[in-house]
Amino acid sequence: MITNGFTYVAALLFMAAVLVTLEKKTHWKFFDFIPAVVCVYLAAMLLCTLKIWDMKSTKAAYTSLKNPFTYAMVFAMLLRCDIRKVIKLGPKMLIGFFSASVTIMIGFIVAYLLMKGVIGNDAWKGLGALCGSWLGGSGNMVAVQAALNISEKDMGYALVIDSIDYSLWVMFLLWAIQLAPKFNKWTKADTKVLDEVSNRLADDTKANTKAPTFQSMLLLIGTSFLVAAVGQNIGAALNGAIPVLDKATWTILFITVLGLIGAVSPLGKTAGSQEVSNLLLYSVIALLASRASLLELADAPAWILTGFIILAIHAALMLVLCKLLKIDMFTGSVASLANIGGTASAPVLAGSYAGSLVPVGILMALMGYVIGTPCGILVAHIMQGLAG
Repeated sequence: MITNGFTYVAALLFMAAVLVTLEKKTHWKFFDFIPAVVCVYLAAMLLCTLKIWDMKSTKAAYTSLKNPFTYAMVFAMLLRCDIRKVIKLGPKMLIGFFSASVTIMIGFIVAYLLMKGVIGNDAWKGLGALCGSWLGGSGNMVAVQAALNISEKDMGYALVIDSIDYSLWVMFLLWAIQLAPKFNKWTKADTKVLDEVSNRLADDTKANTKAPTFQSMLLLIGTSFLVAAVGQNIGAALNGAIPVLDKATWTILFITVLGLIGAVSPLGKTAGSQEVSNLLLYSVIALLASRASLLELADAPAWILTGFIILAIHAALMLVLCKLLKIDMFTGSVASLANIGGTASAPVLAGSYAGSLVPVGILMALMGYVIGTPCGILVAHIMQGLAG
């Protein structure tokens, strides 16, 4: 049994490295349905269940690293979200994206009301974290977890839904591509604007193909950790001055603002922000899962059903909005997956329609990074108010 804090962290990072290497080098179909980030969570939970490390003696290492890594990750993640590029998507695609976001939020609230008697009144915590993920990505999930101090057990349930329900949703949207002509005819959508937008974004993508260097990676890592350190102090000060939100929530929101400012500065053009944010994300995911045992997931089937209810509500409302707003199949489905799947799957779905549309999927997914954390926190608080 591992009792040394450094050995505990080293084992987690090595495990994550092995799984990511398998995904990148083997190209196994398994990883198309269960990506490495989910495998890292499940593997860490399994090791925790087997009591590979002592929970008490490794707690100090976990506590000292989890939140600072999360804050640094949020900042590095948002450096890719240049708001000026978002505007280039045009009104129809922005409407499609935010329609997906709002319908997902409604789905969470309604599903919680329907299922709280089964999954428990406190389920708003795990669902709040999942909402952060389904509006942005895994990074937003752990940011919401840090902001609301959600337990590792509830995070385990959120990850179960995120892996199973999300995988089936991706498969459904890929299958639905064949229905696009009939769908667009039904909604009376004009798809000409798609080509114009995709061409503009493709030109932007070609102009920014710089590879990360030692200098750029060190700059990003150093800046991200400094922002995390300063952000914690600012969060504590804001909590003392305006105690409407707790310290962690203030810290996350402050760092989110800094990240968006950094994205439109020269720092936002520094190559490597994706690599740095992913490194920190996998580290945080492994740390979180290392405190959750699989034996605690007795109610997983009910949570999985809750996830499908959320998706059903989202799909039904999106159909109505696509018809009313004349949104085409591509915009509606990629907007949905940009929220629920993030940068891992939205570009894949976009590319399945046409290679030139990949930049649209990427940019939509990056928008999710911006709204995922604050909107996930908002939905969590709305569900908390309905818990009684």
